[in-house]
Amino acid sequence: MSLSNPEMHDPLSLAEALITCPSVTPATGAVFNVLEAALLPLGFAVDRWVMGEAPDGPVENLIAVRTNGTGRHFAFAGHLDVVPPGSGWSSDPFVPERRGALLHGRGAVDMKGSIASFVAALPQCLELPGTLSLLITGDEEGAAVYGTRAIMERMAARGIQPDLCLVGEPTSVNRLGDMVKIGRRGSVNMWIDVRGTQGHVAYPHLADNPIPRLLRILCAIEAITLDEGNDWFQPSNIEITDICVGNDATNVIPAAARARISIRFNDMHTGAGLEQRIRAIVETEGGTLEAKISGEAFLTPPGDFSALVSAAIESVTGVTPELSTTGGTSDARFLSRLCPVVEFGLCNATMHKLDEAVAEADLMALRDIYAAVAKRVLG
Repeated sequence: MSLSNPEMHDPLSLAEALITCPSVTPATGAVFNVLEAALLPLGFAVDRWVMGEAPDGPVENLIAVRTNGTGRHFAFAGHLDVVPPGSGWSSDPFVPERRGALLHGRGAVDMKGSIASFVAALPQCLELPGTLSLLITGDEEGAAVYGTRAIMERMAARGIQPDLCLVGEPTSVNRLGDMVKIGRRGSVNMWIDVRGTQGHVAYPHLADNPIPRLLRILCAIEAITLDEGNDWFQPSNIEITDICVGNDATNVIPAAARARISIRFNDMHTGAGLEQRIRAIVETEGGTLEAKISGEAFLTPPGDFSALVSAAIESVTGVTPELSTTGGTSDARFLSRLCPVVEFGLCNATMHKLDEAVAEADLMALRDIYAAVAKRVLG
């Protein structure tokens, strides 16, 4: 779908064009064509590439850069992939529909609407000194294997180094502007496997039941209090998310028992440290552990950047945002290694839900907020 120049300045039209492209994670192709078509007339050099194979790929990524003399480099990061829409929508999730004052469609909030608002803000910022860039992936809602981390590697190879980065995740809760994220908890999933010896329940001395050993492991894990939280983070938590034996017989001692746990942790821990702690418990009962660290906790301490973003929000909405680290993970967990990062975007009430929708007025206001942030960073 092509966009004329006036439509490029309209976040609503651009959001509709992006929603029209089905881009269930991992995403490639048409949705990136729409974004590139909006950026090229604004003077951005666009670098697109596809990498990876199923099941975690192929994934498309985009880096767009525009430099106007010397000055700071302000980056905007986001994702064009969306979660599967599911069934039960009132209308086709990939046919954007305006109903009342709302725009409906998968990705309207998370986060094609934010990307559209940022692009629509750019014409107000082209005369600012310095560098503007967009770092856009098609792999945030999925495994995040070939997405933002690959973008960071590509940036390093090209010598691209932002000074500040804004991630356009939907952070607002009750109204646009009421919350900015300055950090996120880390995430690690662990799979516990306890092996025994199968046998007849009437002859337990000839078998080795793994279930009691798994239960002792889980009880020891459940008894852990990782911390009480700190000034900026809520307490870390461990949740048992699955227990599986798969024994269909009533008179058989099973040969294996398995469980899965998920830990969301604050900046008082590391993923590796938590893995080591849980592994020690598992191994005391002869079990094995597999762990996957999705991301480490990070914090951008309140300071000039968060104050700047807050001032921009207040100038447009009159709302003073709360600085928070609540919620799930985002690609900010990777980008925080590059430079100070904050997250700010639309209201998140309908993200990942049926009939996902954004208020049309919020798209317009978000455009003006993003422009105000860029002017404060580069001006």
